[in-house]
Amino acid sequence: MKIDHTALYCKDLEGMKHFFEAYFLAESCSLYHNPRTGLRTYILTFSGGDSRLEIMTRPEVAGDNENPYRAGFIHLSFSAGSREAVDSLTSRLDADGYRTLSGPRITGDGYYESCVRGPEGILLEITV
Repeated sequence: MKIDHTALYCKDLEGMKHFFEAYFLAESCSLYHNPRTGLRTYILTFSGGDSRLEIMTRPEVAGDNENPYRAGFIHLSFSAGSREAVDSLTSRLDADGYRTLSGPRITGDGYYESCVRGPEGILLEITV
């Protein structure tokens, strides 16, 4: 058994799509729109095709994403492939105004990673 994809509600669907395409090389399917519910969604596919993220919005989406210790799914983790790639992507995101919360560093359990607050407060863990 494997997870097919994860879904994320967001307020700015097009901005979120652009973010994942620009920084994480995602490829997007065509927009799906359900006019009855107002749901709009994209499925984003990442390198290798085994990892997919569904980003969705609808008129009633709201919420406070500022607390990094809120209950529920808390971060998306991306393997950049090398320490240099972790450093480079973290620096790029930071320079573009996304706040680095930790790292790059070696964690207590031996991972090399950083954590960056992305659009709408989502936490992105970037690892080797």
